[in-house]
Amino acid sequence: MNIAQIHRVYFIGVGGIGMSALARYFAFINKTVAGYDKTESLLTKELSNAGIAIHYKDDLEQIPNEFRNPKNTLVVYTPAVPSSHTEYQYFLSNGFVIKKRSEVLGLITKDSFCFAVAGTHGKTTTSSILAHLLKETGVSLTAFLGGISEDFNSNFLLEGTEYSVVEADEFDRSFLQLTPNVACVTSMDADHLDIYGDAQELEKTFVEFTKRLKPGGKLFVRNGLPLEGLTYGIEDNSDYCIRNITIERGTYIFDLETPEVTLKGVEFNKPGRHNLLNGLVAFAMAIESGSPPYRLALAMATFKGVQRRFSYQIKNDDFIFIDDYAHHPTEINAIFEAISEMHPNKKVLAVFQPHLFSRTRDFADDFAKSLSKFENILLLDIYPAREEPIAGIDSQWLLEKITSTNRKLISKEQIIAQIKIQAPEVLVTMGAGDIGLEVIKIKKEMSYAI
Repeated sequence: MNIAQIHRVYFIGVGGIGMSALARYFAFINKTVAGYDKTESLLTKELSNAGIAIHYKDDLEQIPNEFRNPKNTLVVYTPAVPSSHTEYQYFLSNGFVIKKRSEVLGLITKDSFCFAVAGTHGKTTTSSILAHLLKETGVSLTAFLGGISEDFNSNFLLEGTEYSVVEADEFDRSFLQLTPNVACVTSMDADHLDIYGDAQELEKTFVEFTKRLKPGGKLFVRNGLPLEGLTYGIEDNSDYCIRNITIERGTYIFDLETPEVTLKGVEFNKPGRHNLLNGLVAFAMAIESGSPPYRLALAMATFKGVQRRFSYQIKNDDFIFIDDYAHHPTEINAIFEAISEMHPNKKVLAVFQPHLFSRTRDFADDFAKSLSKFENILLLDIYPAREEPIAGIDSQWLLEKITSTNRKLISKEQIIAQIKIQAPEVLVTMGAGDIGLEVIKIKKEMSYAI
């Protein structure tokens, strides 16, 4: 496929975080863009405001006429769209060029110097830090992000085309469409077992991804993972290592060792050792652009963050409200440790919305163990996303496995009332479903309450 010969791009599932970044890209390079999504969201509203025609009913009549000609039209779809989707079947049956989001991302980035961030956790934060570092040091880049960067207020950045930054998503084996020059693997915890079946198959696919590097490419791996590459870690024998950590006013200050140089007094503002590791590997990858290490170190201190990744919504002496996308036991553990480190001896209330029936089933005991670290838990119903219910798998079943002193199953409508009743000093909301839509309401109500 030659992108230069494509005039129109139609997206099935345009409101997804990765899909919307691609839609922005094609609109930016003056292609005519339109699409469908199941529900309206802030992302789809922003795309509509940018002139992209979007509709919310799976109806052939709503496809704009100019997108009914297969000549010079590309159709992009997300694996979350069922094969029975009417519009998908129409394009499939009428000779259109149809590609998955991951295929298109691979085509766009193959002629650039591509940085790919892989791992079951940390992809969005790491790729956002990397894009920020490269931008701050004047690198010509395009970045496709899996979240809204607070530095760019977008999930898409186009500052040039020499370099590209992408998330290498393991879901549906999408990352096997990429051919990066530099890649990292942050983690390989079992996940997406509905796709892989077991953890061993997931690990095998990560190994396959590492073989996708272009000749002469570099791989960075978190110390301890069973992969060959340059290692990174905290207070260990890694090739890139953080040492002598202190915390001042909620900011990490540390020494950063590379194979060539040690940088003293580097600052980083995102709480959590997991975020320190994300920052470290982003720094290590950015060096491969030729940017001076000392300039990258200065840029580390100015990284603001990513929406819904340990995002402070309210932060004062009386009340702290943190929101996070955490939807896996390992991520919940990381949130608990970050809160314990940054806000010790505070009364913490966690509100969690499980994501997917299959994930809840596959990791129920691990979820219960992670959530039980919080003394006070409010549990919401499972967000189904692309799945149908599984008999016997629900939030009440999960709640009974949790051992926290104060645990309760509630509806979304009860969240604010329960927060006021429990009066926490630190509130954290977690989940990858529509709990994010409650954050604005909670922030508004609790701002008045304190």
